[in-house]
Amino acid sequence: MVAVLAASAVATVPFVPVAAAQQQGKVLRVALTTGIDHLNPFTAQLSASTQVGRFNYEFLTLPSAEDTQPTGGIAESWTTSEDKLTWTFTIRQGMKWSDGKPVTAQDPAYTFQRMLDDENARTANGSYVTNFASVSAPDDKTLVIKTKAPQSSMTSLDVPIVPKHIWEPIKDLNAPSTDDMAVVGVGSGPYLLTEYKKNEFVKFKANKDYWRGAPKVDELQLLQFKDAEAAVNALKQGEVDVINRLTPTQFDALKGEKNITTNKAPGRRYNELIINFGVKNVADQPIGDGNPILKDLRVRKAIAQAIDTETIVQKVMNGYGQPGTGVVPAIYKAYTWTPSDAEKTKFDIAAANATLDQAGYAKGADGIRVAPGGAKLEFRLAGHANRPFDQRTAQFVSGWLKDIGIGVKQELVSDDELDDRTTAGNYDLAISGYGTSPDPDYALSLNTCAGRPNAEGNGGSSATFFCDPRYEDLYKKQLTEFDPAKRAELVKQAQAVLAGEYVDVVLDYDNVLEAYRSDKFASFTKQPQPDGAILEQSGYWGVYGATPADAAAANSEESSNTGLWIGIGAVVLVVLVGGGVLLGRRGKSADDRE
Repeated sequence: MVAVLAASAVATVPFVPVAAAQQQGKVLRVALTTGIDHLNPFTAQLSASTQVGRFNYEFLTLPSAEDTQPTGGIAESWTTSEDKLTWTFTIRQGMKWSDGKPVTAQDPAYTFQRMLDDENARTANGSYVTNFASVSAPDDKTLVIKTKAPQSSMTSLDVPIVPKHIWEPIKDLNAPSTDDMAVVGVGSGPYLLTEYKKNEFVKFKANKDYWRGAPKVDELQLLQFKDAEAAVNALKQGEVDVINRLTPTQFDALKGEKNITTNKAPGRRYNELIINFGVKNVADQPIGDGNPILKDLRVRKAIAQAIDTETIVQKVMNGYGQPGTGVVPAIYKAYTWTPSDAEKTKFDIAAANATLDQAGYAKGADGIRVAPGGAKLEFRLAGHANRPFDQRTAQFVSGWLKDIGIGVKQELVSDDELDDRTTAGNYDLAISGYGTSPDPDYALSLNTCAGRPNAEGNGGSSATFFCDPRYEDLYKKQLTEFDPAKRAELVKQAQAVLAGEYVDVVLDYDNVLEAYRSDKFASFTKQPQPDGAILEQSGYWGVYGATPADAAAANSEESSNTGLWIGIGAVVLVVLVGGGVLLGRRGKSADDRE
C-alpha cells in the first residue's frame, strides 16, 4: 500500500486548556434569512441545511481551515493501493455518538452503502459514490472502499457520516420522521441537534464529548429572520453578533460602525442564470413546462450575448465579486476556467440581435420577436423574492433581453417555491447558483447525467439538468486523473463544453461579505487562513473557533500571570446565513444550494 496522507490532528484549531472551561452558560445564535429544506443529511440540499449537517455530524475527512487541504475527521489516516482502486481508512478510536455508542467503521460503511443501494439517499451527495465498486468494514477500525476506476476525490467526500444503529431501521428516507430529533439528534459533530421548528429555529447543544474538544458554548441556535435588513438591525443593536451574505450596500454601511468589524473574502459560490433547454429527468423523460423555443441553441446563445456580467458585478455587487466564466469559482485558481477569445461569449447587444435575426426570429410591431410558427419570444424569469441580488439582476436581465426583442415576465417567489419549480422543470429562466468545494468534482457533478432527479424529483442534485456525452467523458477522465496539472486541464475543458451549450450563464463569483460585533468577539477561525470566510465554510471551523472578546482578554491576563492562555472561549453569537442560492440545487434554482 502507498501512503497518501495521515492526519490525526488539526493544527488550525486552537488547544483549549482547562482554564477555558470556566466559561459557562453561553449561547451561540445564528440568524438565517434562507430556509432549511431537511435536517435529514441524505436529502438536505439548501446551504443552511448542509451547515446543520456540518455542525451535527463529523465527516470521514474534511477540508482544513488552514488551506482547505484534506485533514482527518472520523478517519485519522488513510492509504491507497498502487493501482488507486482500493482505499483503506483507519477510523479514529475513542469517538462516540451522542447516545454513548462508539463510532466504528461500520458507520461510514453503512452511510456509503445506503447511498449505493437507495436512490433517495443519493439526493444530496450521490455523485461521490457513483464510482464505488464496494464498501466494507472488515473490523471496527478499518473502512475499505474499492472503486471501479481511480477516483481523485476520495479524500474530499463531502458526506456526513451517520450512525448505522439509528438509520438502518429507517426504510423511507423521504418520510417526515427522518427530521425527528430521535433520528437526526444522534450525532458526532461539535454540536448536537435538540429541537427544530420549521421556518423559526433549529437548536443544538454543545457536544461535550466531541473528539477535538467540546465547544465552549452550551447552546447553538439557528434563528430565521424574514429578511437581511432585520438581521442587520439586530447586529447594530447587539442582539446578534455575526452575520454573512450581506448585500454590498449593507456591507458598506457597516464599515466604521462602532464595535462592528467587517470581513471581505474570496467566495466559493457562483451565481448563474439557468435556461430550460428542454430538460429531462434521469430516465431521459421530458419534464416541466419550459418554453420549447429555448431548445434552440441560437436563442440560448443570444441570451448569453445579451448579459453583461461586468455590469452585474459593478452595479449589483458594487464591485464585490468577479465576472463569472465557469462553474469553478476563482478562489480555486487551479481549476477556474478562463476562456480564450474564441471561447468567450462577449456582451454585445448588436451581436445578440444578429444571432436572432439569422435564426429567423423577426421582431413584431411591439418589438417582441416571433418564432417561425408564430409563438412570441416571451419567457418567465424566476428568482428569490427575498434576495436583493435576484431582484436587481432580474431588472437588468429583463432590460437587456428587451433590447434584443425578448419579453420577460419576472416571477420572484419564496425559496421553497423556487426550489419546487426548478426541480420539476417548471421554469424558462431562473436565477440560481451554488456553493462549491475545494475539489472540483462536486461543481462538475452538478451537471452530469446521473445528477438529474428521478420521476418523483428525488435522487439527484443537478444544477442544470445537463447531460452531454462530451462532458460526461471529460468528467470521468478528470475523476481518474491524479496528476494535478492534467486534471486541471480536463476540469477546464469540461467547463468549456458546458458553457458552449448555453444551458446556463455564470454571472459572477461572490465575495464573502460578513460583519461581527468586535466588542464581543476577538477573532474567528477563517477558511482558508488568514483571509478567508468566517461562515458557510467547507467545515465548521469558523463557528467552532470563535473567540469571544472576554476570552481573549482572559487569555492576555492569564498569559501575563501564569504563562497560560485560553484557546476557544464561550460565545454569544448570531450568524446570518443569508439569503441566496446556493443557489444550488438539488437545487437548481434555489440559490441556497450547497
